Amino acid sequence: MAIDNPRMKRERKTINAMVKIYCKGNHKTKSTFCKDCQTLLDYAFERLSNCPYKKNKPTCRNCTIHCFNEPEKLKFRKIMRYAGPRIIFKNPILAIHHLIDGFKK
Repeated sequence: MAIDNPRMKRERKTINAMVKIYCKGNHKTKSTFCKDCQTLLDYAFERLSNCPYKKNKPTCRNCTIHCFNEPEKLKFRKIMRYAGPRIIFKNPILAIHHLIDGFKK
C-alpha cells in the first residue's frame, strides 16, 4: 500500500532517520542498516502502511492504537530514546516537524 500523504511520508522519514542514527551509533554501520535494524525498519513500515489514521496519524507516543507487537515496541522505545535527542542535530527540519506533529490532536 502506497503512503502518499505528507503526514505519512514524514512519519516514514522520521522512522528511517531514527533507526539510521541508532544503527550507526550502536552497531557501527556506515551507509546501510544491519540485518536486525533493517528487519525492524521493514516491520515498522509495514505497520505504518496499515495505520487506520492515515493523514491524521498522531505520533506514536500519542497514538491510542499500539500496533507493534510487544518485543518490537520495546526495541523501538530503545531506538527512540537513543535517536530522539540526536535527530535534532542530524535532521533539524524533520525533528521540528515531528515535534509539531506531536502537539496536533
